[in-house]
Amino acid sequence: MSRRRRAAAALAAGLAAALHLACAAPPPARGPALLASDGRYAMGTVLEITLAAPRDAESAARLDALFAAVEALEAKVSNWRPESDVSRVNAAAGGAPVAVDPAVADLLARCVDATRTTRGTFDVTVGPLVQLWREAGRRGAPPSESELADARTRVGSGLLRVDPEHARVGLARPGMSIDVGGVAKGLALDVAAERLPPGAPALLSFGQSSLRAVGAPPGAAGWRILLRRPDEGFAGILTLRDQALSVSGSLGQWTEIGGRRYGHVIDPRSGLPLERRLEAAVLAPDATQAEFLSKALLLLGEGEGIALLESLPGVEGWLADDTGREWTTRGFERAVAFERLPAAAGGAAPAGPGRNAAEPGPAR
Repeated sequence: MSRRRRAAAALAAGLAAALHLACAAPPPARGPALLASDGRYAMGTVLEITLAAPRDAESAARLDALFAAVEALEAKVSNWRPESDVSRVNAAAGGAPVAVDPAVADLLARCVDATRTTRGTFDVTVGPLVQLWREAGRRGAPPSESELADARTRVGSGLLRVDPEHARVGLARPGMSIDVGGVAKGLALDVAAERLPPGAPALLSFGQSSLRAVGAPPGAAGWRILLRRPDEGFAGILTLRDQALSVSGSLGQWTEIGGRRYGHVIDPRSGLPLERRLEAAVLAPDATQAEFLSKALLLLGEGEGIALLESLPGVEGWLADDTGREWTTRGFERAVAFERLPAAAGGAAPAGPGRNAAEPGPAR
């Protein structure tokens, strides 16, 4: 599929998600406190921003400024733009460190820490493996063991040199490359949220897969969001307030090779993509953290992944497979006031073995 067709597909999917979001959100309050909203194409999908503010010139200008901040960040971190900071670092792999924007250096330093936190399942240097599997999809044959082994020699956050104090970044070996696609949307939401006036409620959403909720709309407990299951039905409704949410699917994008579907989420430790159909949702204090933890939950699974989330303050999570089984952290349902949908209306099937949604536990 060409980049243009992928962009069009992402746009259509984002618009559909925006419609689902509109269906789940509370109706605007009467009087001056209305919801001002706009959606624009950004980072390969649709970014929708909703402000609990009158629909006037001031709100329109504020929305313009928020979208501009996201565009400015995308120009620095996009792998598709040769002039971006990330592209320049990749081009200089094996050579001297490159001067980058301080925000990019801070992000990459945080990504190195995230690799340790996620036990190696999130690694921003996964670029060579991503490229290897793209080429495998084009030729219709999986990579050989030697090709995987070679690519893995060029993957590892220990080979990423980040100096946040001087805003310089380097890659130790030729052929290495950074891919921030798994976390950049979260950072963009955090950057935009920081630019909101104090106490101004808003919901920022990338296609309903990366969200940052600030405050609550007038007369509501929070922003209501539909949670999708792996089989494309809906598990229930979440209510978010001053929280970030990342929803990741293992086969949201996939390549078929030899009759097998390989997902776009690659385990940096093995070099292999996920084939098991899963959907993960992670709640965290900020969207950047939620993003890298949702990928880790997919790869670590219902045992180690749920245990990891429960060890982190302010973090909750939900994981489901395509057989209807679900696993959650102890405090997930309370943290989001989870409202399950009946099975006939697209709700989830009963939870399977392990810690599940029916087991009580203290909120953290």
